[in-house]
Amino acid sequence: MQKKLMSFLLMNLGAFFVAVNVHFFLSPNNLATGGVSGLSILLNSVMPGVSIGMFMIMVNIVLFIVGIIFLGFSFGAKTVYASFALSGYVWLLETAAPLKAPLSEDILIQLIIGQCIAATGMALVFNQKASTGGTDIIAMILNKYFNIEIGRAVLFSDLAIALSSTFLFGTQVGMYAFFGVILNGLVIDYTLQQFNTNKEVVIISNQSDEIRTYIVKELGKGATIHTAKGAFTSDSKEVITTILGRKDFSRLKGFITEVDTTAFITVHNMNEILGQNFKRLV
Repeated sequence: MQKKLMSFLLMNLGAFFVAVNVHFFLSPNNLATGGVSGLSILLNSVMPGVSIGMFMIMVNIVLFIVGIIFLGFSFGAKTVYASFALSGYVWLLETAAPLKAPLSEDILIQLIIGQCIAATGMALVFNQKASTGGTDIIAMILNKYFNIEIGRAVLFSDLAIALSSTFLFGTQVGMYAFFGVILNGLVIDYTLQQFNTNKEVVIISNQSDEIRTYIVKELGKGATIHTAKGAFTSDSKEVITTILGRKDFSRLKGFITEVDTTAFITVHNMNEILGQNFKRLV
């Protein structure tokens, strides 16, 4: 129950971060950097009587109806919730903290700061096995009927929205929006890597049995054991290879320091791990 509550809170925090970017950084500068928020900024410029938050709610409703027609209910309850939470937070910020002008005259610095905040928020949402919906649904439809990869389809739809802003707001704003789409993808990838960083740890120690037992019994992790021979001494030694998160690696390092200060350890950061108890292959 506590884990579900934490997931719910993190999903809402992530949606709020994205909403902060839309309200304080993108909307005042007419930066339509893709997604439902970008499309809503474009629609708001044409029909300013309807708020961006309300447009986001309306567009999400239309997209979910289209998604149900073409995909069924495959996009999941979490995505539905996160999408409407984002729209609701934008509408709330527009009501509680309306802006009459951009926070600064420097559009670039606002774009960079805003996209970093939003990318962190989206990474939080993605880490809870959800998404903010919107153009993801369009991407899923393109993937199903035209066999276009989902990541590429999302990029195409976001770039189309960003480039459309050129016709409404001018070439300079359109180029900033285009840059924002690229920046957002890069920061999301980097942030997700920080959330999910795992380390491959290779250990050669005279206390191999104790270390192996600690990994399995105390950390609850698996390990691979193989035998290696030293080049100088020709002595055979047991080599332990395991994959751990940051906290578990810190605990293991402390334990090894206590039992064998002469242990040899190499550590490699892993960008992606597939299979077993990690990411599924399909």
